[in-house]
Amino acid sequence: MQPNAQPTTEPLIVPQRFHGPPRSGNGGWTAGALAERLSARADTPVTVALRLPPPLDRPLPIAEGEAGIVATDDGRTVAEARVDSATPTPVEATTVEVATDAQTRYAGFRGHPFPTCFACGPERAEGDGLHVFPGRLADDPLRVATVWTPYDVTVPITWAALDCTSGWAAGVEERPMVLGTMTAQVLRLPLSGQPHVSVGTLLGVEGRKARTASSLYTADGELLATAEQVWITINPDDFS
Repeated sequence: MQPNAQPTTEPLIVPQRFHGPPRSGNGGWTAGALAERLSARADTPVTVALRLPPPLDRPLPIAEGEAGIVATDDGRTVAEARVDSATPTPVEATTVEVATDAQTRYAGFRGHPFPTCFACGPERAEGDGLHVFPGRLADDPLRVATVWTPYDVTVPITWAALDCTSGWAAGVEERPMVLGTMTAQVLRLPLSGQPHVSVGTLLGVEGRKARTASSLYTADGELLATAEQVWITINPDDFS
């Protein structure tokens, strides 16, 4: 599969609704929106690197780069997207029942570095945020899971759900982090109004970086999307 012959170069705007930290875009949504501009096929694996906190509500010019496309703000690179030849390895699926139990242990209910995050913020109203609330599995503390019923279905929203599922596998409640890099492949978009299972796992930690993976399944276990991420430890006061 190939990227668009002519990638979409219309400026990217991250609406305030899609924030992660209060003053910047949700990393997964932003990455997915840029990936969608690069590739005509959602099932093409795309890697997006976030270089700066994505600014909200202003046009980010898109230009072709050496390997893909680049979103900029006042001449500075915000994010870069390129088609990837490697397919992320799926995280093992679990059942709706196990995921329902796991989300009762969602650490974000007790404390959240960005409680109004579009994807995983518990302070977002029903029908506004995604309400992705991944908690640790009882028999596997490296993995998290949640039941997610989408009310709106787009490529950026699917990336956002995968993004925040993986963040809680990385332990953002103990070490606040933001997304640095994400590679994702969407085989099929989820269905609006239907329950899905989102699972994530920690792959490793090195210094300020944590490597994670996440996958999205239907309730009966069909793989819909999978991703791998690199998270960067930050001071949340710098993003609030």
